[in-house]
Amino acid sequence: MEKSDYFDFSPVRLFDKCTNGGLKDGELGLVTAKKGLGKTSILVQFGMDALSQGKQLVHVSFDQHSSNVISWYESIFTETLKKKNVSNINELKNEIVRNRTILNFNQETFSLNKVVNTLKALKDGGINVSAIVVDGVDLTKVSTDDMKAVKSFAKSEKLTVWFSATSEGETLKDSVPADLEKDFAAVIHISPKADGVYVSIVKCHDMDAASDVLKLDPKTLLMTNK
Repeated sequence: MEKSDYFDFSPVRLFDKCTNGGLKDGELGLVTAKKGLGKTSILVQFGMDALSQGKQLVHVSFDQHSSNVISWYESIFTETLKKKNVSNINELKNEIVRNRTILNFNQETFSLNKVVNTLKALKDGGINVSAIVVDGVDLTKVSTDDMKAVKSFAKSEKLTVWFSATSEGETLKDSVPADLEKDFAAVIHISPKADGVYVSIVKCHDMDAASDVLKLDPKTLLMTNK
């Protein structure tokens, strides 16, 4: 099995189908939900998808240790290929994740602007950052200047950035502070229902909002069709 085959099997293909291609280069996306519903799982699915395309991924975490982040990637990789009868699974995994860099920060002392400066330093040091996920950001502590810095970096480097943030509500107004909403090309929300946990498209480019377009598998937390 080749790295490109993982791309074909990725749950993100389902998301792309629901959103007419998902995020484009230079754009920012946001995953919201109450705590413990699967935000990190979806971010890692986006991260693994980028890695399977040969991109250099930086995973920024504000609320998990590196060991926990690594465990998420191990789980998502294994579950995605569990039923594919892959003989070279460890070799393939090592080939894919070698382009991943994990950074841990405390948002109380490290702003998104400083994160961008760190990413620029990585590029100067030879790491060609080409995709970013930022897990556990508190949007109430993010300034418009912070978001401007991230958006400018994404646009100049032609890369995608996915964030996750805790949100109790399901609407765009509940999910994103008003002064930051314009910076996100896509916002998706995870919510529990009587028969499972669903993914809704709150915002994605010019498409209409769509409720419960995908479902999270209760055992693997992979995005699946309903």
